[in-house]
Amino acid sequence: MTIVFRRHPDLRLTSLEGEGVVLHLGARRYFTVNATGLTILEALASPKAFEELVDAILGEFDVGRSQAVESARAFVDQCRVADILIEEGR
Repeated sequence: MTIVFRRHPDLRLTSLEGEGVVLHLGARRYFTVNATGLTILEALASPKAFEELVDAILGEFDVGRSQAVESARAFVDQCRVADILIEEGR
């Protein structure tokens, strides 16, 4: 079974000059995300496996795979705490 991530259905995302503003309607909270976080959240318009999130970073930024993995892991972990992402089995 592969774990995939998707954005929480109560999430609204707006891009502003390379950064993002995330509104979680259910929790009544908002967050700002950097360009990497915005890339990941935009990629999650449809469910994606972790490696697909890494590939989204690699497609957008001039970084090595290990840096992309580290950035994706850190962002996903922060999103779990904030209840922004939902994990599902595929």
